[in-house]
Amino acid sequence: MNTKITLSENEIPEHYLNISYYLKKYLGKLPDPPLNPVTKQPAGPADLAAIFPMELIKQEVSLEEKIKIPEEVRDFYKMYRPTPVFRAYRLEKFLDTPAHIYFKYEGASPTGSHKLNTTIAQAYYNKKEGVKTLIAETGAGQFGSALSLACNFFGLKCQIFMVNVSYVQKPYRKTVMQMYGADVNASPSNLTEFGKKILKTNPNHPGSLGIAISEALESVVKTKNAKYSLGSVLNHVLLHQTVVGQEAKRQMEKAGEYPDVIIGCVGGGSNFAGIAFPFLTEKIKGKKKTRLIGVEPASCPSLTKGEYKYDFGDTAMMTPLLKMHTMGSDFIPSPIHAGGLRYHGMAPLISFLYDEGLIEAKAYEQKEIFQAGVDFARTEGIIPAPESCHAIKSAIDEAVKAKYEGKKKVILFNLSGHGLLDLNGYDKFLHDKL
Repeated sequence: MNTKITLSENEIPEHYLNISYYLKKYLGKLPDPPLNPVTKQPAGPADLAAIFPMELIKQEVSLEEKIKIPEEVRDFYKMYRPTPVFRAYRLEKFLDTPAHIYFKYEGASPTGSHKLNTTIAQAYYNKKEGVKTLIAETGAGQFGSALSLACNFFGLKCQIFMVNVSYVQKPYRKTVMQMYGADVNASPSNLTEFGKKILKTNPNHPGSLGIAISEALESVVKTKNAKYSLGSVLNHVLLHQTVVGQEAKRQMEKAGEYPDVIIGCVGGGSNFAGIAFPFLTEKIKGKKKTRLIGVEPASCPSLTKGEYKYDFGDTAMMTPLLKMHTMGSDFIPSPIHAGGLRYHGMAPLISFLYDEGLIEAKAYEQKEIFQAGVDFARTEGIIPAPESCHAIKSAIDEAVKAKYEGKKKVILFNLSGHGLLDLNGYDKFLHDKL
């Protein structure tokens, strides 16, 4: 068996895979639509046109099975796609398990995570529509880094509002964004009326993704030829990430195995959707019984403890109402190091799948996920992002369970990014200061 399973550039997917098509065809139902917060009627294109280009709005509501990836986007994907799938032999030996553990390594991208898969597409569609500036929020900085690079590729200006606690914890993420030409601001900031309001109440506010989204949206409205870019949650973002699972499906075929369990960390849901959706189609059609597990932090447990209801996607209540599992749009999570998972709500598609019993969810505390990251680094050599450690912890638990059951189990997880800019968190964990 090969340790590394690779594909050639001509095997990069040519289409994004739309899970909504399968839900409509085989289940006969779809998630409840976003609502205009004033009229409480389904949000139409006019409600979204101020912040998104029309092509992305079309993708948001599309029921087509496949949406063609523009060649210009695929050309940029060739910089790092296809990403490898690895068989984690050393981790298996360390755990003394009969399970076969595989991981898809999205940290192989230039910015170190899966986020480029959507930012390249979003920058392309915005550029095509004549947009000059993209404005966005970022948690730990993976999305901000990816959007900064994508804007640089397409000659767009980029403004990023980075959650304050991550701005402090991960200073070199800011440097990466600035290297690619972005303007980076800690959120809450004095650049927006909403940011000023928050800071007036608490000058040392740690910030949240909900607050940063509000600041980004306020800035979009005030900036000429500007649009908003989002790193997770909405349908079109999850759609773009399906290149991950489509590649993984081919790679598992090359390995001669099919996953019994597929795992991804979840904050807003994009990397989990990316690895899971192409396999989930087989489960929806009744052909496979694969378990799909989304893993979140216990400090921000929107799936495992949140309420399934309509809620705003941001703290200032500027977005359409989304039907999702949520902790409440005013929820301020504790300042854990997995900044990319500190979001109060879950993608409507992921929330719907969880409510339908098609996927599972687990939550872990920060110290146990860092221990999983250390164990993984010492066996497989890759230092994973704290977000990705949630998936690793769940994969380890599933492998240990297989050991006690005496069963072979094929486990695939998405290693959504590397942790080389997250060493501050690891340093605190290793010296018992976390």
